[in-house]
Amino acid sequence: MTAAPERHDTGSRRVPAPVARVAAHETAEVTFVVNGTETTVEVPPRAHLGDVLRERLGLTGTHLGCEHGVCGMCTVLLDGEAARACLLFAVQCEGAEIVTVEGLGSPDDQHPLQQAFSAHHALQCGFCTPGMLMSSYDLLANEPETAEEDLPEAMSGVLCRCTGYRGILAAVSDVAGTYPDGVPEPRGCASRMLVGRSAAGRPGDAPEDTTAAAPQLSEVRLPSGPPSAVVDVTSQLTSPVDRVWAVLNDFDLLARCLPGAQLVESYDEDRHRGRATVALGPVKLSFEGLAQVVERDPDTHRLRFHGQGKDTGGSATSADVVLAATPTADGGTELTAHADVHLSGRVAQFGRALAGDVSRRLFEQFAAGVDEAAETGSVSEVSLARRVRLAAGAARDAAVGALRRAAGRIRHRAWSGKT
Repeated sequence: MTAAPERHDTGSRRVPAPVARVAAHETAEVTFVVNGTETTVEVPPRAHLGDVLRERLGLTGTHLGCEHGVCGMCTVLLDGEAARACLLFAVQCEGAEIVTVEGLGSPDDQHPLQQAFSAHHALQCGFCTPGMLMSSYDLLANEPETAEEDLPEAMSGVLCRCTGYRGILAAVSDVAGTYPDGVPEPRGCASRMLVGRSAAGRPGDAPEDTTAAAPQLSEVRLPSGPPSAVVDVTSQLTSPVDRVWAVLNDFDLLARCLPGAQLVESYDEDRHRGRATVALGPVKLSFEGLAQVVERDPDTHRLRFHGQGKDTGGSATSADVVLAATPTADGGTELTAHADVHLSGRVAQFGRALAGDVSRRLFEQFAAGVDEAAETGSVSEVSLARRVRLAAGAARDAAVGALRRAAGRIRHRAWSGKT
């Protein structure tokens, strides 16, 4: 962003002026004040405020629960009013003043609400506590006259799965009675160094860039534990096995066979930095990372490599991929692909079945690209629209499958009822 978008005050809702479109793999610069410190961060346009607070600024007191604005765990103060951090894009908060639970008070100087929550045992697992604290602060700061009998409804915007509501309501009632004219201001807001780029300084000074550069991976380390999805795809190619192996052995050409993949830089024969864009319906993810060849056997036409990448929105993926080419009786090639795929972050919420189906479809498209490259020496660019249709088809098939399973359960219950 070259200039801060004009903000139009619509009460509790922030509506930024339109800005230029930003590609999925690009970022936008946003400046806001968090707990008294002016900070500038570069974030993807679709990153919500909760992720930026936690992952970019290290303020992990803001908890994320449903990420649909229902549970209230991620409640923060935005320009003095309670707001769901999971429902706000960070780019909407240009110029805003944000207070998180870290800004409410510190261990050495707790806010009265924090002291009351401790005194009335108003926390059990603690997961809802930050949201409860920020929501109760907003209530007592803006509506201090709220009657005690109205507190259950007034505090119903944050859910407690431990059912610790009695202690929570007692703590809020205690503070309301102690401060009938309004709760004291937050005590933890002060200028401090955050993980993002701080813009605080003397007037006219250039902002000091304190953002740590993302380290370049030198080696791929796959996570332990079971994979998120296991993919096995066997494809019949018309090209002879020697030509297919020539494609597998050329990592630059190999990368171009995978839809959305791009080789950015080769460190040596076995380590390559690249970018891969995956579209799942309207959601487009752009991963940057490293691919490392760990096995190359020209006699058996077998290639194994590890890949690891991270999206600017916090999603991460890694995979152990084995490709093997076997000659067939008709002079063609049978190409088998096996992949153990590990997902983390928001992309992991798509579920194992959907992640596996998307991966399978990508490998099927990859096999077609390998066959084309073996025949012609190059591979045509797969259009973005085709990639979107590919992933959207996986999502559609997963939804149809879920509906069929649900219908089967209904029929089973109906039949059981008859018998």
